[in-house]
Amino acid sequence: MMTPETIAKIQALMAQASVFEEDLEESFILGGGPGGQKTNKTSNVVRLVHEPSGLQIRCGENRSREINRWLARRALAEKILEREQGVKSAARQAAEKKRRQKRRRSRRQKQKMLEDKHAHSEIKAMRKPVDW
Repeated sequence: MMTPETIAKIQALMAQASVFEEDLEESFILGGGPGGQKTNKTSNVVRLVHEPSGLQIRCGENRSREINRWLARRALAEKILEREQGVKSAARQAAEKKRRQKRRRSRRQKQKMLEDKHAHSEIKAMRKPVDW
């Protein structure tokens, strides 16, 4: 259940992004994925279309339709602000960071990394006690 404070925060974010309820076209789609029979049989996924910008958001993160409605509005407002201000949301930044971490290194990067590791291992090898 969404608390009144959370709803107020989402409404403030929508006002900041100039998203008004009359500009939104809302529809509900059958859910899918984890969540069992309840999710697969009910139309709990929310699809929002923002007419002025043409942006479309689908949200089915939760089993509750009402919660998904608010989460979709928050995602839409964040996306509009991101587009206008060029400021990436925290979730988007985290996703991009993960993608960068997973991407394959170039041959040159890999060779340099291995050379650095080798040099460091030689330094560590010198720390061994001296044999008499």
